[in-house]
Amino acid sequence: MASRTSNPFTFLQQVRQETAKVTWPSRRETMISTLMVLVFAFIACLFFFVADFAMGYTIELILGLGR
Repeated sequence: MASRTSNPFTFLQQVRQETAKVTWPSRRETMISTLMVLVFAFIACLFFFVADFAMGYTIELILGLGR
């Protein structure tokens, strides 16, 4: 378990040390990840649009609404 420190300077020093250990993604990796998120969000958008349309059409047929 981490030791408790009350000195803010020690805390900031530890934060800097831990931040230096982080492996940051490259610009290319960030762009690829962003593109993947956008593509999958678009695919999800299309899926839910088609599912909503199909369910609405089915309910309309079953209940006879909208005529």
